[in-house]
Amino acid sequence: MVVGDESSTDEMRVLFVHTATQPPLGADTWVQVQIIATLDRSTHGLHVACATGAPDAPTPTYAALRGIAGIELVPVNFGPELYRRSTMGRVLALFGVFPAILSMARLARYVRRHRIQVLHTTDRPRDALACVVLARLTGARLIVHSHVAYSAEWMGRSLQWSMRRADALVAVSEFVASTLVDGGAEPDHVHVVLNAIELDRWVPGVDRDAARAEFGYSDGDRVVITVCRLFPPKGPDLLIRAVADVRRLHPQVRLLLVGQEMEGGYIDELRAGARALGVEDIITFTGRRSDVPALMAAADLFAMPSNDEPFGLVYAEAMAMELPVVALDNGGTPEVVEHGATGLLSPAGDHEALVGHLAALVADQARCREMGRLGRRHVEERLTLRRQAADMASVYRLVASRPARRQRKKDGKS
Repeated sequence: MVVGDESSTDEMRVLFVHTATQPPLGADTWVQVQIIATLDRSTHGLHVACATGAPDAPTPTYAALRGIAGIELVPVNFGPELYRRSTMGRVLALFGVFPAILSMARLARYVRRHRIQVLHTTDRPRDALACVVLARLTGARLIVHSHVAYSAEWMGRSLQWSMRRADALVAVSEFVASTLVDGGAEPDHVHVVLNAIELDRWVPGVDRDAARAEFGYSDGDRVVITVCRLFPPKGPDLLIRAVADVRRLHPQVRLLLVGQEMEGGYIDELRAGARALGVEDIITFTGRRSDVPALMAAADLFAMPSNDEPFGLVYAEAMAMELPVVALDNGGTPEVVEHGATGLLSPAGDHEALVGHLAALVADQARCREMGRLGRRHVEERLTLRRQAADMASVYRLVASRPARRQRKKDGKS
């Protein structure tokens, strides 16, 4: 079947809208790319609206998408990003610039011409707002994919307004779903589709010796790794403090911090904290790396005390690498990491429990290996791309079969 062939009444026609232009690619982008790459082409006609950038400087989103077969790419230009703009500024940025108006008009014609049934976008403010307008203009159903917990305190008004007008919200975890409902979403309009990872990319043990040699680790060293954007909510400062206490019990512990800082000067703060604790000699800051699987292969366990993590893709990646996970028992983390089986979870703010869990695994290689095997099995059974795509396809069918949200409200239905 040719993608976009409208002769088949069984084909679900979906337009993904993702107009981010700036690096780095976030988890929301990767999740959409994974779904696009994995959906069954025999039952789905897939179209993607994205900013493409210049021929010699493609946007990160376009670079990730253009190699995927069986999709129709639709270039759009919605102008500057909306991050940290006022509500009025966001509206003006979308509609007050001629190229954005022209791009929206062309996209609306495209949706009608190809008889798109479902618009699928993320909780990026500009995309969500644009898709509300697009749905109104075309009659397509709108799904907003929520990758973070709902919060009226920091979510802009335009995003809140857009989410209230979506035909469905998809949450990456039961935790995120619960925040959406608590924020006023109707429960039967909220659906959970757990994230997933590409297992073939995460192969346990590959290049372990070479990766350890890069950092000068000996056979006796016990390496704790964390991979994240370095800023306070991910808890790197908490991890450094905990590792400092573990070192008093187990001098062989080492810490590998992988990721770039989100706030200027934050790595300097972390280094200063490590020096004050006397552990700067056992901590390595790698910055952003593209070879994360190899670095995980060098480690013995993964730790990231992130508070209220919406899902934690990196936990799934570590588990796929057969690493036990040390994390906090809140947010979406318990939906990924099973305490006592694939990792150890401690209450937020309980420093002693965090130290105890790290120390227990640093001291017990056999337990680490067993947890690692269980973690890999868990990912293979529950967090695959095929399962994720099948779950999303079910949401598409359900949403497309319902009247549009505005029609349901006009008819007095929920």
